[in-house]
Amino acid sequence: MFTNQKRSDFPYNGESAYMPVTPGAGASSATVIARGVKVEGEFHSQGDVLIEGDVQGTISAAGTLTVGPEAKIQANITAQEAIISGEVNGNLQIKNQAIFHASARVKGDIVAERITVESGASIDGRVQIGGGQAAAKKDLPVIQKEETPASETNS
Repeated sequence: MFTNQKRSDFPYNGESAYMPVTPGAGASSATVIARGVKVEGEFHSQGDVLIEGDVQGTISAAGTLTVGPEAKIQANITAQEAIISGEVNGNLQIKNQAIFHASARVKGDIVAERITVESGASIDGRVQIGGGQAAAKKDLPVIQKEETPASETNS
């Protein structure tokens, strides 16, 4: 069900809309949830994670979480970094950068220090950029545009 296969050994057909990142310094492998595999419950990883299958529950990754274009996730996610190309239904709490490729479909709130969104990606939820500062200011009032009374526009 899980593998510690090196990323350089993982088969990519070149048609995917994403490129997985190289594992962090000192890491030589990532946990892979392959296409056709379904995981339910709490999932915790001390390193990088590549998801091509289905996950329901919660996901916590100390490294980079990569969601392939055919992956379907129904989970709240916490990760150092995220690269999303598939479908995610749940909130994302990303410490550093979140990248949403054109094929990404996200329904949930996102908090990240930095985000990149490609044209074509779909995000349905609130987005907070800037980590601590964004989280501290999340309930700011909405400023309404002042309307000019009709009597002033026809002078």
